[in-house]
Amino acid sequence: MHILAIAAEVFAGEGIARASMSKVARNCGISKANIYHYYPSKDALIFDILNSYLSALRDQIYGLSLEALSCEDKLYLITREILLAYEGMDHEHKIQTEGLALLPKAQQEILKSYQRDMVELVSRVLAEIAPPQISKDARQIKNVTMSVFGMLNWFYKWNPKASRSARASYAETVASLTLGGIKGYKVN
Repeated sequence: MHILAIAAEVFAGEGIARASMSKVARNCGISKANIYHYYPSKDALIFDILNSYLSALRDQIYGLSLEALSCEDKLYLITREILLAYEGMDHEHKIQTEGLALLPKAQQEILKSYQRDMVELVSRVLAEIAPPQISKDARQIKNVTMSVFGMLNWFYKWNPKASRSARASYAETVASLTLGGIKGYKVN
């Protein structure tokens, strides 16, 4: 994990194209040969960073105990946990934005599957909340779902040092806006 954290910092700070495996090794306090012992290429290292980050995020969200909650409380809990899980993951989040498209298609598909799983979970909860004319329209539910992620990512991008209580408070704002908006949502 030490190599992944240091590499994420180097890649995020310098940009993936400019960052070198030599710098990653130097910052890790190991030789360049040693870094190549663990990772045969920069792509392999980027994939491992993103795979670790996204699979852990997905597992955290899927590990929530949602069964006994109302649909509204599910949405509050999920949005809060996503923002709390983002805490301290600035480098990984930046690499996700820049690096995903640089990886081979098979690796991209693995990483995108984690993202799709989280989108699907939020979509299911929103479909339970939405009026029937919306809940049966997959495109409309996806639009609302992506708006939720857009609001969460906006907050994260512009408030990376936000406290846990600020993150939880904003997640509640997102859930409240979504809950109020979806019930009055007009189909295009």
